[in-house]
Amino acid sequence: MSARRSRPFLIATLVLGYALLEHYSNGPSAPRLLGALLAVAPPMLAVALAVSRGPKARLFVPASLLAMLALLLPLWPVLERHFTRVYLLQQCGIYLSLAVAFGVSLLPGRVPLCTRWAHQAHGGLSAEALRYTRAVTAAWTLFFMAIVALSATLYAAAPRLVWSAFSNFVVLPLIAVMFALEQLVRRRQLPSMVHIGVVDTLRLFLNDRTLARRP
Repeated sequence: MSARRSRPFLIATLVLGYALLEHYSNGPSAPRLLGALLAVAPPMLAVALAVSRGPKARLFVPASLLAMLALLLPLWPVLERHFTRVYLLQQCGIYLSLAVAFGVSLLPGRVPLCTRWAHQAHGGLSAEALRYTRAVTAAWTLFFMAIVALSATLYAAAPRLVWSAFSNFVVLPLIAVMFALEQLVRRRQLPSMVHIGVVDTLRLFLNDRTLARRP
């Protein structure tokens, strides 16, 4: 298997492994050190990836990670006591950012995200397609808002492992189901449109640089 083809499998394995470790860390017998390490791993990885794009990545990546560690060390006892809150903030922050990105694109004078992606994939859109893609953008906005609300509610009211199971093993399958349902509805509502697959839809989503910018 080539490196390019094995990359999705490797990423999926890492994501699943992280989810399993995070779920275990929420258990009563897990060491708090593990939870704290897992909590700081995503932001440190994000910083490393951001800095690695620069011309002096070999120097800046280790320097940035060391700087983050120096900042975190005084806070480490607090992190070990409250690492689950860091999990919650990270997860809800991601889905809330997505909800905001979809929702803001519905404001007057803006192009809904799903409309823009459909235009990139198909060119000109009919009035019916414009209405449909706007409705789908609103549906994704409400979907991600519901994920945030449900996750926060489970964190506050349910046993910690129940919230962890939802966050680590239910949310991503729900997103996949949402993708599949949207495709089924699209084929019924817009039968004359040439439909693209989930992979191409994800590629448009991941390549949309406006998602990385604040509205």
